Amino acid sequence: MFETILIANRGEIACRVIRTCRRLGIRSVAVYSEADANARHVRLADEAVCIGPAAARESYLAIDKIIGAAKATGAQAIHPGYGFLSENETFAEACAAAGVVFIGPPVTAIHAMGSKSEAKKLMEKAGVPLTPGYHGDNQEPDFLRQQADRIGYPVLIKAAAGGGGKGMRAVDQSKDFLDALASCRREAAASFGDDHVLIEKYLQRPRHIEFQIFADAHGNVLHLFERDCSVQRRHQKVLEEAPAPGMTAERRAAMGQAAVAAARAVGYVGAGTVEFIVNQDGTFYFMEMNTRLQVEHPVTEMITGLDLVEWQLKVGAGETLPLTQEQVVIRGHALEARIYAEDPDKGFLPSVGRLSHLSAAAETLHVRIDSGVEQGDEISPHYDPLIAKLIVWDDGETSPRERARLRMLKALADYRVVGVTTNIGFLSRLVAAPAFAQADLDTGLIERERTFLFPATAEPPAEVWLLAALAELLHAEAAATHRSEAGRDPYSPWRRVDGWRLDGHARRTVHLRCAESEKSLLATPAGSGFILELDGHPCAVSGRLAADGTLAADLGGRRLGASVIAAGETRHVFIDGARHVLSVIDPLFHAASGSRAEHGVVAPMPGKVVAHLVTPGSRVEAGTPLLILEAMKMEHALTASAPGMVRSFHFAVGEQVTDGVELVEFEPTQDT
Repeated sequence: MFETILIANRGEIACRVIRTCRRLGIRSVAVYSEADANARHVRLADEAVCIGPAAARESYLAIDKIIGAAKATGAQAIHPGYGFLSENETFAEACAAAGVVFIGPPVTAIHAMGSKSEAKKLMEKAGVPLTPGYHGDNQEPDFLRQQADRIGYPVLIKAAAGGGGKGMRAVDQSKDFLDALASCRREAAASFGDDHVLIEKYLQRPRHIEFQIFADAHGNVLHLFERDCSVQRRHQKVLEEAPAPGMTAERRAAMGQAAVAAARAVGYVGAGTVEFIVNQDGTFYFMEMNTRLQVEHPVTEMITGLDLVEWQLKVGAGETLPLTQEQVVIRGHALEARIYAEDPDKGFLPSVGRLSHLSAAAETLHVRIDSGVEQGDEISPHYDPLIAKLIVWDDGETSPRERARLRMLKALADYRVVGVTTNIGFLSRLVAAPAFAQADLDTGLIERERTFLFPATAEPPAEVWLLAALAELLHAEAAATHRSEAGRDPYSPWRRVDGWRLDGHARRTVHLRCAESEKSLLATPAGSGFILELDGHPCAVSGRLAADGTLAADLGGRRLGASVIAAGETRHVFIDGARHVLSVIDPLFHAASGSRAEHGVVAPMPGKVVAHLVTPGSRVEAGTPLLILEAMKMEHALTASAPGMVRSFHFAVGEQVTDGVELVEFEPTQDT
């Protein structure tokens, strides 16, 4: 076994590998960019080496710098994690040339599977079922559209060197093909340095099921069962689970056999994933093979009790697989949710900022959290905005999936994040959605359930206003007590903060706002609490507010547990798995109105302008796409918020922009 390994990655996966290294007594070396100098993976590693500026191409993708760091620190092997250089054959070759073990498959296997087009040809020879499509080298746009017309719509355009949903678009009509193709190519070139694409038939209501495979250098190959990754958004996985609901023993055997055949066809060694697209009738087709560890590998670990990173290290060191196919068994059911800093109500735009508050459910036998950040860390615009992977497991004799689903709902409800917008509320609705609860799965589930998943914005319920006001009053009481206790005279009447007045108790009004709603709650001290009057209705309230924002409240005899986290004038109220954002209003202060035009188009995050979609002088309707902004390797179309005229673009294609700058000079129609 290795004594020292270098981890050529960052964030959650780097922390994950370090955890196994610690358990096995292996020394770990981290690499980091200047932007990650204080990152969690740097803090956890035994040693860390700075390899360049924030831009990935100058740090995490700089092969010579990573190889240099490995040699300088005496690392015998490099674990590439996933993403970045994990499937880069040039990097694997460089490791071999430097005498450092690449903990991954042989270069030949990476090359064979690195191109989706070539992989399809190889799988066809191996007898693995393929989806109808075009996987050739002719990349002329008109020719590709002809192939799409021949296959029949809808079709899927996919980056041949891609993954993670990048460089992928579904097209429903021939007239939309060329625009979608151009967008795919831009995204593929930015993410993978290769704009080669392939065209496939887009199956209706398919499921995405993948098999975890493992092989050693001694000819042993097996699979560790399947994962269902059907719940996706823009072809990116959102929820994963293992085993796949409804999977019969016969179908599992057939798909597992095909996965093992795919691995043998390329002389595979190490951890890999063979992905299939599956019709509702159970017929399946090979999609691609990922020559690395997958983001969702924890659900496989939970149902098998195995550490896949440990297996990678053993195989990389030349050992045989620890178990045979017959010795690997499924126990229980596991779910994984990816918690991102993103705003589902704004098209899932990434959110950047400092995690001023971060807390989650305690890790137990049933709950696991894989994260690359801690409270106080920053979600930067330079990298993927993943906060954590939340994994739950249960092995109840009856309905283990339902038990795991309920555990997931509880664990999501226990998550508290302040500083960035997250998808936690969306995930909670997704796990609660009837279709997901009933395992009625396919890759279009999120679109089918849009009404349930994206409800109209509603005013917070009464208890939220009461909790926010109560927390404000308790905080003021605690602050006053602290100030009075700091005084020199222990008998001073000013030490009393019970609101006593000669002619009765003092009253205080708490002014709160949530979106367009404002409430003024009249508070009167009463016993150990207050009488709060909301919309003319009095309610006796009391409670205890902890330093971390945890609030144990009594609202008119109803006991509630919540958290109220203060961030400036903002109050984040967490209750029943939902977050409500309110502001405390000072009625004596009136902020100056902003100068930004009401209907202006501004950058929602730092990024690069990659396309103008209309010409200056064009009249457009509300919702018309105006330009495309690339951020975090994904393209985001920014649209007109009202009918009007596009006067000009403030930034040319290719220019970088900062968060909040006005991008388009836009003149709304007079009656808007």
